[in-house]
Amino acid sequence: MSEIKKIATRESYGNALVELGETYSDLIVLDADLAAATKTGIFKKAYPARHIDCGIAECNMMGVAAGLSITGKVPFASTFAMFAAGRAYEQVRNSIGYPHLNVKIAATHAGISVGEDGATHQCNEDIGLMRSIPGMVVINPVDDIETKAAIKAAYHYNGPVYIRLGRLVTPIINNSKSYHFTLGKGVLLREGNDLTVISTGLCVAPALAAAKELAEKKNIQVRVINIHTIKPLDEELVLKAAAETGKIITVEEHSVIGGLGSAVSDLLSEKLPTQVLKIGIQDCFGESGPAVDLLHKYGLDQEGIYKAIIGNL
Repeated sequence: MSEIKKIATRESYGNALVELGETYSDLIVLDADLAAATKTGIFKKAYPARHIDCGIAECNMMGVAAGLSITGKVPFASTFAMFAAGRAYEQVRNSIGYPHLNVKIAATHAGISVGEDGATHQCNEDIGLMRSIPGMVVINPVDDIETKAAIKAAYHYNGPVYIRLGRLVTPIINNSKSYHFTLGKGVLLREGNDLTVISTGLCVAPALAAAKELAEKKNIQVRVINIHTIKPLDEELVLKAAAETGKIITVEEHSVIGGLGSAVSDLLSEKLPTQVLKIGIQDCFGESGPAVDLLHKYGLDQEGIYKAIIGNL
């Protein structure tokens, strides 16, 4: 059996920018002195005249991106999630969100999978911060194929978009020939009627693996949904799953406060009250350590998801 190919979504981002840059000359990439880490350096090498290094000045970078968008350019502003959503929140809110400008914010190194950089750099609050901004689209792609499609969709969408990307390599679960990305539409990955697992980003692959293990060992049929666009949420898909399976478990590499679990719970509490278990970072900070070990400790790997499902049937 061949090994599953893995690639970090931040690298997919860099490659997607180059592909788009070949066709669209209005695409401009900004970075805050992290081009090697965010992989915008790939674009810089191909199109140096359209790459702007704003230095370690993330707040200023958001203002520059806002100004470029007013001139008709389509700027992608890139830095770590901790700096894009955290340090520059005010500028994103007031300079990009409030005037609803056509700026794309690509935030890499999100979540605890940043690993050894530790709690100060492990942004587990960014989805909550960004989805609270009126009109902001929030995307958290699962793999290389979905990331490239998401970057393309973000470019063609007229308005502010926040794209969450990771440092850790992740398995490719989608088929490049058949995959279709639509903003605001989730993807049903596995059928099942015993309960539904709704996941996003890095946690989708282990959720799928846990569902397969449950089917093989316990004959428990778990429906698995990938929500790549957290805002706007695919309400139709979530409500259908809740109605047909009765129980929902959300899994995300983010705080259980404000993220995917909160978005799903907000919807269901209003339109179809349903039991929801939220798996994620449980109102705590992360810590320094290897990314894989941290995901295991916080219950976000296949074993942790499997145990959580068994414990909540």
